[in-house]
Amino acid sequence: MAQSTVADRSNRDRTYSITELCREFDVTPRTLRFYEQKGLLHPDRRGWTRLFSYRDRARLQLILRGKKVGFSLEEIKEMLDLYNLRDGQLTQLRVSSTKFRERLEALRKQRLELEDAISDLEKTITVVDGMLKEREAAETTAPRRAANGE
Repeated sequence: MAQSTVADRSNRDRTYSITELCREFDVTPRTLRFYEQKGLLHPDRRGWTRLFSYRDRARLQLILRGKKVGFSLEEIKEMLDLYNLRDGQLTQLRVSSTKFRERLEALRKQRLELEDAISDLEKTITVVDGMLKEREAAETTAPRRAANGE
């Protein structure tokens, strides 16, 4: 048990370069600088070099997950910033749970709308392809009729 605690602390003390985070999360340096500018990440600086903490790495992971499911950066920042309230994360967990459930419902609604749109498009393709076959068939028989003097 003591060994894992020591390992956890050493991981938490570790810093990451912008290059390391870009490689690990497949993002660009510009993306990390943008998140820093928006107050989502808070790297330390040594001259021109940005050093990202274990916390920044964890926040980046959460930012990317949030974006993947459609949260805005403002919503993500709001949820992440609630961590600092020092209430045992109670507020953060409550707010996040509510937002996650709302987002899940919105995604489910979008899925139904997409399924309807796909179904409509499939029906339209069937109709258009049928009309296309009719026109192409008429076009190929018309020159034959003309050649036969019909």
